[in-house]
Amino acid sequence: MELRDNQKQLLRTLPGVDTLLDALLVECDSKTPRSVLTAAARQALEQLRRAIFQDKATEVDLAAALTLAQGIVDKKMRPNLTQVVNGTGVVVHTNLGRSLLAQEAFERIGAISNSYSNLEFNLKTGKRGLRYSAVEELICEISGAEAAMVVNNNAGAVLLCLDTLVRGKEAVVSRGELVEIGGAFRIPDVMAKSGGILKEVGTTNRTHLNDYEGAITEETGLFLKVHTSNYQIVGFTKAVSIAELVDLGQKRGIPVMDDLGSGTFVNFGDYGLPSEPTVQQSVAAGADIVTFSGDKLLGGPQAGIIVGKKEHIEAIRKNPLTRALRIDKLTLASLEATLRLYRDEAEAVKKIPTLRMITLGEEETKERANALVKALSGLPVTCTLLNLTSRPGGGSLPLLEIPSCCVGITMEKMGASALEKALRASQTPIIVRIENDTCIIDTRTLQEGDNALIAKALKTIAEKRP
Repeated sequence: MELRDNQKQLLRTLPGVDTLLDALLVECDSKTPRSVLTAAARQALEQLRRAIFQDKATEVDLAAALTLAQGIVDKKMRPNLTQVVNGTGVVVHTNLGRSLLAQEAFERIGAISNSYSNLEFNLKTGKRGLRYSAVEELICEISGAEAAMVVNNNAGAVLLCLDTLVRGKEAVVSRGELVEIGGAFRIPDVMAKSGGILKEVGTTNRTHLNDYEGAITEETGLFLKVHTSNYQIVGFTKAVSIAELVDLGQKRGIPVMDDLGSGTFVNFGDYGLPSEPTVQQSVAAGADIVTFSGDKLLGGPQAGIIVGKKEHIEAIRKNPLTRALRIDKLTLASLEATLRLYRDEAEAVKKIPTLRMITLGEEETKERANALVKALSGLPVTCTLLNLTSRPGGGSLPLLEIPSCCVGITMEKMGASALEKALRASQTPIIVRIENDTCIIDTRTLQEGDNALIAKALKTIAEKRP
């Protein structure tokens, strides 16, 4: 490509890499690695060259190159995984890190992360121990199960259990429970990967006990019940309860597994919300194996918890997949601290952020909304109190909409989409939702200190506004 005279002139005025690097060494934090500064200098100069070739460059002197390179350095030095403000009202937001940890869990992670621990060391015998012993007794105490273990997530728990219990055999499942969760994770696919043979019974909306009974053959290895935690079928429906399925399983010598999905130790019906099946109820009904998540309604770290009859748990532990799916010491530390709070349900609801936010009353959200409006006073924004709804999220309680007082925010000369994008691009990203061309901040999911971060972000946006 032949360059024009003005392009040649601009290319000649570009500083060299060494010149730009020297300038960065003076202007940037001395703790910035030289490798980052060098890469930024080269990247900035390459961007300027491309701009010249595309006739988009007007200034390419050292000052322009330095400004561009400093921006690149700032971006490179910022953590990719960063804090955000959740103003969406979705409590267990899958894309925003799911459940927030209780302070007790956070403190245990700190205590264990920078010291040695008895992760797999039995302090009584002085010999190798099981990492599950840190939480097994607690899980059994809370759930009423005979035995328990933990893997990295509930998808892993389901895969591990099926691989252990039904490889080469049939697992009988209702068609209405062949769920798909996030990331196209489907029960039929997990079944195939485990080596089990899926045997569907019933119809999408109605399955009867005699459907399960009629499916029994010499190849039947398991009755699998899957809780439809992320959707509901309403209207002309029929489902077999876990108690009915257990009764049939015991009569015919077939184990029963109950995948609860999100899973909960708390009956939300006691707090004026729709009830979800609890782990304790499934265990009390006699399920041989129950699986559920640790990081959704339970309010702990990402984990898949398996509880049930001792003989089955022992077999699952011996499965070679167990090692591939095991959790690390920080997850164990966090999970143990979270579980200890469940010894007193009132304390759990008070101290575990997920439970606290879901059970937060509408009047409390109104107080929060008024506090946010006060924090934004003096800024060039219009705030409106709106009675809307929040959601539990995390693939749980799909029909539940929790009344919540929200703050609608508008700014002159900026549409809702532009304001949402600007908030998302803030130093601490503010994540909101848009309704009726208004940015909505649901105060249910705001944390201590978030009001100040929102005010700072809006102030910066207003100052940069055309």
